Amino acid sequence: MIVRIASAAALAALLAAMPAAAQDRDGGGNGSKGGKRVSVAPYIELSQVLTADIQSGDVLTYTSAAAGVDASVETQRVSVNLSARYEHQFAYDSQSGDADNVTGLANAQVRVTRGLTIDGGAIATRARTDIRGAAPSFFTNDRRNVSNVYSAYVGPTLSTGSGPIGINAQYLFGYTKVTEPGSFGVAPGSPPIDYFDTSTTQMASASVGFKSGTVAPFGATLSGGWDREDQGQLDARFDGLYARGDVVLPLTPTFAVEGGVGYEKITSSSRDPQIDAGGNPVIDNAGRFVTDAASPRRIAYRTDGIYWDAGVLWRPSPRTSVEARVGRRYDSWSYTGSISYAPRSGVGLQVGVYDTVETFGNQLQRAIRGLPKQFTATRDLLAQQFSSCTFGTTGGGASGACLNSVFQSVSSATYRARGIDGVISMTRGDTQLGFGAGYATRKFYAPQSPGVVINGISDDSYYAQIFSSTSIGARTSLSADLFANYYDSGLAPGIFSLGATSSLSRSFGRIGTTASVGVYTFSQDGQDDQTQAQATLGARYQF
Repeated sequence: MIVRIASAAALAALLAAMPAAAQDRDGGGNGSKGGKRVSVAPYIELSQVLTADIQSGDVLTYTSAAAGVDASVETQRVSVNLSARYEHQFAYDSQSGDADNVTGLANAQVRVTRGLTIDGGAIATRARTDIRGAAPSFFTNDRRNVSNVYSAYVGPTLSTGSGPIGINAQYLFGYTKVTEPGSFGVAPGSPPIDYFDTSTTQMASASVGFKSGTVAPFGATLSGGWDREDQGQLDARFDGLYARGDVVLPLTPTFAVEGGVGYEKITSSSRDPQIDAGGNPVIDNAGRFVTDAASPRRIAYRTDGIYWDAGVLWRPSPRTSVEARVGRRYDSWSYTGSISYAPRSGVGLQVGVYDTVETFGNQLQRAIRGLPKQFTATRDLLAQQFSSCTFGTTGGGASGACLNSVFQSVSSATYRARGIDGVISMTRGDTQLGFGAGYATRKFYAPQSPGVVINGISDDSYYAQIFSSTSIGARTSLSADLFANYYDSGLAPGIFSLGATSSLSRSFGRIGTTASVGVYTFSQDGQDDQTQAQATLGARYQF
């Protein structure tokens, strides 16, 4: 409730400040001078939603009232991109009560002095909680295994140097909150697992180095970092220290070999859950473990030693970059790499291969920072806003990114995350196409505590999404979304989900209307398939 009130108050304060900014946008101020660009579009919206369960034949309706804002500010010192929305749903049946939803994505950069900036970002979305449970694709009034997720970060970034020597440093502080779902949709008798609650994160890094051909024929960098996360669930703690040196040796103007060696120390720990008379962990009303404050701190994961990697870097043009590395880390072979390709303006491809030891809070914070600064926010009320793939509007190195790998399971345990993500984004005029796909696997580490079953378990997810949007004339736009996911928890049979939505919008000056239709289905071995169709009709007034 506190998070909802705070989110609503923040949005209300932002909307209250919109008239001055809107005047600036319309030419009443100096927003168009000196290279400044200010675009602010606050709105209110009223929609009617119809939901039909194909298996049971049940038809439910509810009304949605929302207020939001889409904004973009670019000045010499300030850069802000924001899409935020608060929605209240009025239910008409006893099975699903009223609900409040906050969704949004924001990033901001304030240039304090030359080389020093303050960076910030935030996300509010909805996501599946338990990878074993229900897999609804429309996060409207369906609360089965769905939680609200809120996360934000802020901190300074320094980039300076002397002559050929470059110095970079960064510190970020973040906070993440996940609310409890209405129900998990997990098979009866399934053991409880550690559902994420809150965490604070701190990330600090620094590096010093020079490029090849300046001080020496090769380039060299020394870097170090520190990651810390403190969680509310089981008093979990993640602490990581890193230091490494890297060398890049060009063999041709476009091809180089590279390698690095480093030292890292990671320690993850937590306390035991309380145990009842029957030897089972005590669960609170939100479905989470109750922490035994008197228990000793137990180690979930620890590594302390040297790691290394080596690879190649190919940059045939400023618009193309390919990197691949292999090494030894986390007591096994490790593979990482990336591809970035932008054949022309408005078109971009990005692929990343990763291998890290993470927590949910840390991974979500990094993922938010990896999203494009200028992004697409759809008016489709049935879309998975910002919890799946987010596509950029400029192409190139800002094609987009997918958060599916982050939200495949919302757990408080430490895990080794490995996988591959790829995004293609194409923008031409008022038409945009986007495609995202990937595979992610996690191996979980938890203490050998009574009632904790997730230790050593691996889960996997496969995902793909296609998005398109285009204008039909000056006042009408059409968008469509198709997405598919497969989840394998290692604790229950795999779940396959498939969904599609389409939305048609028409503007009449400041008033706009939107009609959306969608259908989704998910299936799990041993359980009945779930198929649902939805339709919405809404009107928006833009100030």
